[in-house]
Formats: sequence, structure tokens, C-alpha cells
Amino acid sequence: MTKSVRAKRAGYRCAECGHEVAKWFGRCPECQAWGTLEEVGVPRAALARVAAGAPSAPARRIDEVDVESARARQTGVPELDRVLGGGLVPGAVVLLAGEPGVGKSTLLLEVAFRWAARDGESGPALYVTGEESAGQVRLRAERMGTVHEAVYLAAESDLSALLGHVDEVKPGLLVVDSVQTMSSGQIDGTPGGVTQVRAVTAALVALAKERGLPVVLVGHVTKDGSVAGPRVLEHLVDVVLHFEGDKHSTLRLVRGMKNRFGPTDEVGCFEMVEAGIVGVPDPSGLFLNQRDTGVPGTAITVTVEGKRPLLGEVQALVSPSPLGNPRRAVSGLDSARAAMVLAVLERRGGLKLHDADVFTATVGGMKIVEPAADLALALAVASAARDFALPPDLVVLGEVGLAGEVRRVAGVRSRLAEAARLGFKRALVPRDSGKIPDGMRVKEVPDLASALMIAANA
Repeated sequence: MTKSVRAKRAGYRCAECGHEVAKWFGRCPECQAWGTLEEVGVPRAALARVAAGAPSAPARRIDEVDVESARARQTGVPELDRVLGGGLVPGAVVLLAGEPGVGKSTLLLEVAFRWAARDGESGPALYVTGEESAGQVRLRAERMGTVHEAVYLAAESDLSALLGHVDEVKPGLLVVDSVQTMSSGQIDGTPGGVTQVRAVTAALVALAKERGLPVVLVGHVTKDGSVAGPRVLEHLVDVVLHFEGDKHSTLRLVRGMKNRFGPTDEVGCFEMVEAGIVGVPDPSGLFLNQRDTGVPGTAITVTVEGKRPLLGEVQALVSPSPLGNPRRAVSGLDSARAAMVLAVLERRGGLKLHDADVFTATVGGMKIVEPAADLALALAVASAARDFALPPDLVVLGEVGLAGEVRRVAGVRSRLAEAARLGFKRALVPRDSGKIPDGMRVKEVPDLASALMIAANA
């Protein structure tokens, strides 16, 4: 077989990671995903030598490069700016992903309004929707009070029409809702398919870089919570944000998963209200029930979301079980860690739970998965089983090991400082937790048995 015949063979590309191979496999050799290889035509040949070409711009010394064009501009929504690292950088492409109905469109309509309302200094905002009509978006804007003459709406699903609107409006911010609904007639494939999503995103990224235009793309998520579409989609954009929230709770969290211009460990907190969505700069109060006296089965802990300490309440209910196999129900906590804590309580804490139903939960829709809440969960269960109440001004921190020891956790000082700011005066923490903020009475506990004894007599 000649080289010319081999060169005409079709190639295959993985829809998840973009890896290319010469022949089809059931499983991608790169990312190990099944059934993701698609025929894409002739694979790109490896070039032995590449001729030097004229550069688009001469190289400059690093101290001569202008940094003003790369400085972030605030969106007007402080909680979103916190996650973005200060705001939107000109030419940046942001992918905001979340489940349907969580509030992505509501948040971005607020962003478009705040952006356009700054006396025209940032240019108009163009909101392109492929999922709703312009009238539906206008009705939502009226309800939210975000109607502004510098916000332009367009209901389009064709990429070329979108680019035409950009040429006509010349916006300072472009919002595309959503990238899965956009398609191009020049590209094969159905709207929302791998080929179309990749091509549309690449075109919008090129547009953003060419004009210095910040672009925000709305993305869908799959059942497992990951961004829908090819995995290469996340590599094309500059920032990936996940918009999270329980439909039964008003709390919404924007979490940074990737950010080329700032930190990826920040979290923004929002609350859904009748008029739309509002930022919550001090969200700890959402996760606590205000009580003057303690109640059996509750314990307060401090978790960390990104760099932000948040107080959360862990609740437990223990009751005799009429079943041969007692129930274990968990809501808002890591079920695997909850099962481990219950086993340690029985073996190391002397608590008999084998014939009791145990229900554990958090308050306000908060999700706590970090090990720092182990001790609070253990004391809440013990409090419910033995019917004693922890003091209402007590916070509990610590990871519980299988041997019953209480291990250190990171950021004890910042956690306790947040608790002290909200009026808590006492704390149970692991040994050697470092410097303690002023005004807190702290007791260090080496193991679970000691913590149970101190809590029962507090």
C-alpha cells in the first residue's frame, strides 16, 4: 500500500478529550471513555519540518507589555466578581454551567443590566438567547427590574446571525444562552452535537480574542453534574463556573472550577427571591436556626467553601427502630463519612445504635462534605441518642479517625473568627490547633470519648 493511499484514510477523534487516532477503538486510548470516537476525516499528519513564518506582532520585553488591556472590569455583581477574581477580563470567555432552572439566565440578565447601567463606559450588553423568545426574556427583565436601554436582546440560534448582531450592536459584553442551542450551517451535525458545540465555541473564542470582547456562555450539565458536550469545550474557554443549587432551597452557589485570570477556590453565594436573584455577602445566617437555648440533636460547625468560612448546623434524630434492619438516612452530608462516624461512635464512644433509626441532615440546603464536620456530626448523634443539648454558643471542629482520635483541620483560626463574629463564645477543637482568636473559650479534645464527656457536661 502506497503512502498516498494511507494518507487518505479517515481518522477518529474522541468526543470527550479530543484525542485523535488513525483507527476506531471502542475505548479512547487517552481518557478511557467508551464509545466516544467519531470519524472526522483524514487525520492531521505529523510534520517533520515547519518553515518559519512572519509573526503577527514582534516580541517585546515583558516590562514593555501593556497590562491595562488585561485588567478585569467589574460586572456590578460583587459575588460574581469575587469568583471571577475581580471581574471580566477583556477578551475572556466564561462558561457558566448548571442544571436547568437553577437560575443561570436570571443571574446573567442581572449581569447584563449592571454592565449596561454604568453610564455607557463599558458599552452596551448584547444578550442572545436560543432557548427563549425575546418577549419571554423581556418579561423576566420587567419582573426583576433590569430593563435598560443599553441592553440588547436577540433570539437567534444561528452562529452567523449572532455574529451579525455583534457587528451591528458593537457590545461591550456578549451573553450567549446557551452554547448548545447555537449551530452553524457550514458545519455538519445537529445543534447541540459534539461537532457543532466545538465549532461554535471555537468561533466565539476567536471573536472574543480578536475584539477584546468578554463573552459569557451558558452551558448545560449532564446527570452526573459535569458540563455537557465535549470535554475539549472546557479547555477552549478561559473560565469555567458551576452554578449549583437545590430546587427546594433558595440558596445558590457559583463555584470556580477553572480560571486563567484568578483563583479557582472562590465561591459566590446568591439567594433566589421573587424579584430575581441577589448576592448574599454574609451567608452564614442562612444555615443556622436562631435559638436562645440548645436543642438535643443539633451541633454547629464551621465549613470552608473556597476561602470563605460558613457556619452550618448539623442535626440528628435517633429513635428506636421497629425494623430488623434499622434505617440510616443522610441529607446534605457525605453518606460514607456519616456511616463511618456512626461506626466509630458505637465502637469508640460506647453509643449503642445497632437497634435505632438514625437520621442526619444539614439546615438550609447546605452541603457539608469535608471531614472537619465529623466531630459535629458525632456530637449531634450522641446528643440525640442521650437526650442532652449542646450549648447554643458552642461550635465544634474536628476530623474523627477510625481509632476514635480527633485530628486537626486546616484554617481553625479563620473558622473560629467567623464563629466569634456571629456571637459564638465556646469551641471544641482538636489538639495543637494553633493560635485562637480573642474572646473564644476553647477546649482541645484528643479523642471522641473526651469530646463526648465534655459536651455532656457543658
